[in-house]
Amino acid sequence: MNPEVTDFIEALKEPWQGELSTNLREVIHQAIPNVHERMQYKKPHFLKNGKYAAVISTSKNAVSFTIFNAAELELPEGKFDGPPERKTLKLHEGDTFDSEQLVSLVSQASCSL
Repeated sequence: MNPEVTDFIEALKEPWQGELSTNLREVIHQAIPNVHERMQYKKPHFLKNGKYAAVISTSKNAVSFTIFNAAELELPEGKFDGPPERKTLKLHEGDTFDSEQLVSLVSQASCSL
C-alpha cells in the first residue's frame, strides 16, 4: 500500500468519503492482488502491469470509482456512466455498494491487463 494514497484518504474532510474510499481501495486489492498504487493528478490510481485498472476521485458531494478496460463488462443497469472503455460509479453520502460484485467487475476488467 502506497503511503501517499493512505495520506490522501486520511486527509478527506468528510468521514463518509474516507470510509467509502477505504472500502473501494480494499475492493481493488481483493480483485488485483499485486496492484500498484500511485498518486497522479491528485487522485489515487491503481495499476496492473503498468496499465490503469481503477481510480478513486472525490468531489464536494461524491466519491467516484472508475474501472478501466471496461468495454466487455456486463454492468448493473443505471449504476455506471462513461464511455465503453471506462465506467464510473458515483457514490454519495449514505450510498452503499456490493463489494463482491465490484471485486468481480474489477477482476474481469483487469484480467487482460
